[in-house]
Amino acid sequence: ARLCKAFGDGDAIPLCIKSKDVDELVRTIYLLSGSFGGINLEDISAPRCFEVERRLKEICDIPVFHDDQHGTAIVLGAALINALKVVKKDIESVKVVINGAGSAGIAIANFLMMLGVKNLILCDRIGTLCEGKAGMTDAQAELAKITNKEKLDGTLADAMRGSDVFIGVSAPGIVSEEMVASMNAGAIVFPMANPTPEIMPDVAKAAGARVVGTGRSDFPNQINNVLAFPGIFRGALDCRATCINEEMKVATSFALASLIPDDEIIAFVLFLIADSDLVSNANETGEVEFDDLANLINHMANRAKFLLMCLRDNRYDILNLVVQYARKEKSDQIDTLFC
Repeated sequence: ARLCKAFGDGDAIPLCIKSKDVDELVRTIYLLSGSFGGINLEDISAPRCFEVERRLKEICDIPVFHDDQHGTAIVLGAALINALKVVKKDIESVKVVINGAGSAGIAIANFLMMLGVKNLILCDRIGTLCEGKAGMTDAQAELAKITNKEKLDGTLADAMRGSDVFIGVSAPGIVSEEMVASMNAGAIVFPMANPTPEIMPDVAKAAGARVVGTGRSDFPNQINNVLAFPGIFRGALDCRATCINEEMKVATSFALASLIPDDEIIAFVLFLIADSDLVSNANETGEVEFDDLANLINHMANRAKFLLMCLRDNRYDILNLVVQYARKEKSDQIDTLFC
């Protein structure tokens, strides 16, 4: 509720329902819906979440949005759009591997295909998902029909070999250096398991990953739902939308990605982290070349605001690099870099 107010100026009330029964959830939420302008579902596990959202959309006349699915997918999509610009690859040509085929993984897969991904493999506890494989849920079986077109039946390591993008919404420490090293050059790695990612960012970078982002706030490039859902609901309420459709989700992803102009997307910056204006900065790596840092500083439209955002977000790693740059070039520039 506080996030909705802070980042979207929307008044939200958290309602906890003491039930895991789909019928009870749907009935209770529907009966309460007349008092609200929108419904943000939270912490409903797969496969129940798919049915709960689907049924509520059918009977409610206000927007229904499962943040764990679609908020994650939208922000991940924005990160991927800009990460592909960093590595100079086309979304239609990359091979994407998603580990974790629960609510978030399935939503991410569907969303990335809407964005243009053609070559996608999902993995879960049973290994790669492929059509006809035993042990899949109904939602996984449906996705298996339109993904993994080569019908690879193997492990996560098999799937990652020769891939361009890894996305983890699964379990800690399950990706090794060798697995990242087996990916194509310019690899994009988004291990988002919390609190411990599938592979630590520094390990992934050492293994050859070009762009790394996680779900944690204390690592660079946090992929966080708060970038999406407050603004989505604000927009839906303002225009009195009765639903949040796929076109709106795609538009949100591209809007988030576009907050950094193409000529400012360098290795140092991946995408913008939210404040009240959805503007704040995260760096892609602490191991940045001084030339890249100079390019960033020279292109910042408002250097004072950039400095304040770094201080607000405790991004002392960025500030340290700025100081290092200033000292390397000329010590008295420290006082003038953000004038």
